[in-house]
Amino acid sequence: MIVVRLVVLVVLGCIAWLLLRSMAGRKKAEVRSGGESGTGKEQQDPKVQDVLVEDPVCHTLVPKKQAIRLRKDGTTYYFCSDACCDKFAGKARGEE
Repeated sequence: MIVVRLVVLVVLGCIAWLLLRSMAGRKKAEVRSGGESGTGKEQQDPKVQDVLVEDPVCHTLVPKKQAIRLRKDGTTYYFCSDACCDKFAGKARGEE
């Protein structure tokens, strides 16, 4: 009976050691991939592909890379479609 308990304890000890080792390996990988903290050199999450911007006319959220851009008075506006861009440009000129 003592031998069985000893074998069970050894197996549980090995499992605990493997779990701790794998958790420590993950933390090291996170530190390596995260960059230096506080230096402004943190890498962006590779899963994040684009930022959503809001159309000022219809308030639709559009990926910034796919949005139609209009630069006016030093400000860039993003639109979901040409129709919204034209509507905004018409309002800006006083047409309606």
